[in-house]
Amino acid sequence: MADLFDKVAQDTRAKEAIEAGIYPYFRALSDTEGAVARFQGKEVVMIGSNNYLGLTTDPRVRQAAVDAVHRYGTSVTGSRFLNGTLELHLELDRRLAKFVGKEAALVFSTGYQTNVGTISAIVGKGDYVIVDKDDHASIVDGCIMCRGEMKRFSHNDVSRLDEVLAKLPPDAGKLVVVDGVYSMGGDIAPLPEIVEICKRHGARIMVDDAHGIGVTGGGRGTAHHFGLTNEVDLIMGTFSKSFASIGGFIAGSADVIHFIQHNARSLIFSAALPAPQAAAALAALTIMETEPEHVERMWENAEYMRKGLNEIGYDTGTSNTPIIPIIIKDDFRTVLAWHALIEEGVYTNPVVPPGVLPGQSLLRTSYMATHKKEHLDRALAAFKVVGERLDILRQDDAPVAVNN
Repeated sequence: MADLFDKVAQDTRAKEAIEAGIYPYFRALSDTEGAVARFQGKEVVMIGSNNYLGLTTDPRVRQAAVDAVHRYGTSVTGSRFLNGTLELHLELDRRLAKFVGKEAALVFSTGYQTNVGTISAIVGKGDYVIVDKDDHASIVDGCIMCRGEMKRFSHNDVSRLDEVLAKLPPDAGKLVVVDGVYSMGGDIAPLPEIVEICKRHGARIMVDDAHGIGVTGGGRGTAHHFGLTNEVDLIMGTFSKSFASIGGFIAGSADVIHFIQHNARSLIFSAALPAPQAAAALAALTIMETEPEHVERMWENAEYMRKGLNEIGYDTGTSNTPIIPIIIKDDFRTVLAWHALIEEGVYTNPVVPPGVLPGQSLLRTSYMATHKKEHLDRALAAFKVVGERLDILRQDDAPVAVNN
């Protein structure tokens, strides 16, 4: 008789890495001040964070969260559907809608719940949801949970998207979901081409801009970056990146948001976002609206690092955002590089399958407005030492990626 837990004993990969002392996940930071952190008793330059604008340590954001605790307490202890909606949530809904250029927005407790709830609410039986193969796992899970049928197309392959849509019944509901900025490759979706194809086939468009808002389009996201805000039907964002908090939101037409509000199970059956997190996100939003220099500084730091990493000889793929992957391809050498960089005082994120496709293992690095030049130079010096030691640098005659 088969035992459900047989798979537990057979899954030994993580335990083997722990025993070898090279397990890179669930490692605790003892302290963090954004640009630097303390890991295993030593200070490291933090280039593994999604804190793009560095606002988690901004005094104004911190104070907004503290003030909200004093006024509202630590939890609303209920869903937004029943007793969990505060005036603070409604203000955040309104301000976010205006910021991304839509009629209405709706705040969820996490970004994951936002994607799962939105897709499963609006894609029903007989409908199709079409996703990029590099879309975030929360999008895929939303597709699995919906009652419609999921189709996939190769990453940023607009001709393949056209082919997939052309084969679908013309009278079926269709939703195309893409990331605005891809979290591993750091590349931007070709929205102009995607919009044109979707319009031609009568498909609606949703952009997951978790890594785009606060980064692209002067901080207002990828649709704004391309001047396509009115052409994109739904814009999703999270607070766990540039907004220095946790939570998520979906923005679109008032009627569609009203429908999601009354049909998204992840919203209806989850406790609402605690007031301190909502207040922190509002404070971060105010800073984004009034102080564009944070976005500008982040981009300056990203371009400085991209240039430096390419000059050293690293393969950074097609990244053209502050997310810069170090593509190593081999799983074991990727983890060894992560460990060696920690020893040199630099914190990165090792990503191996299933986080990326087999043979595409990488170190995910990302850069913040609060990084100073000395932080970046320390990181580049460490990358040079580790790259030469582990022989993971590109050969001199290999092409260097050109990013436009």
